[in-house]
Amino acid sequence: METELDLRDYIRIIRKRIWLILSIVVVTSLITGLVSIFVLEPIYEASTKLIVNQSRTDIGLSELDINTVNLNIRLIDTYKEIIKTPAIMNKVAEQHPEWKLSPEQLVNKVQVSSVNNTQVMTLVVQDLSQSKAANIVNAISNVFIEEISTLMQVDNVFMLSEAKVLATPQPVKPSPVLNVAISIVVSLMVSVGIVFLIEYFDDSVRSEQDVLRYLNLPTIAMIPKVKPEDLSKIPVLVTTREVGELQRAKVHS
Repeated sequence: METELDLRDYIRIIRKRIWLILSIVVVTSLITGLVSIFVLEPIYEASTKLIVNQSRTDIGLSELDINTVNLNIRLIDTYKEIIKTPAIMNKVAEQHPEWKLSPEQLVNKVQVSSVNNTQVMTLVVQDLSQSKAANIVNAISNVFIEEISTLMQVDNVFMLSEAKVLATPQPVKPSPVLNVAISIVVSLMVSVGIVFLIEYFDDSVRSEQDVLRYLNLPTIAMIPKVKPEDLSKIPVLVTTREVGELQRAKVHS
């Protein structure tokens, strides 16, 4: 028995239940958009940039060569780890008890990154309040600059840009447009999968093609399904006996 499907079969299955697919996609996307706008709380972001450069005591005494730059770039990986240690976060938590954040919570809030082959580090903090995010990332950056001179016996980290408290900040997430777009793609894949699953478990025979596909036999006859309103259009068949009775009744009359 041949059960393999070709491209036309896949298109036929999708077209047969296209309204189910569209309904799932529309409902899912609508729910996602409403949740993104009215349920999820907006998250704001603030960032600072630090540069690893020559020590203040070395500026003007020697020229900046490639070896010094490479050393500073390699130090960035070390500094990225030091920022998230208790030596830094404990100080921040002690200096700002009003935030009610533990050192572990501060570690989870801050993200440290750097662009390859550059001497610049970026610190990013996300929070429900943009002003609080800016204050936290500035505090972490300042404490790190102060403590690194003691920890590493160097004075080569400087602030490039501080985080600013914005009057009208824009949230970085949730993004309703992005969420709806992802919802459309995911719901479309899921709905198509559901349609094929329904088709797989549907063993009913509805057409000549189904008979030929599943039984490999030709169709001898078909009984069409007639709607009640179509019955009035079918002419009434009179039997021979009924014709005779009508003729006798006409003779006697």
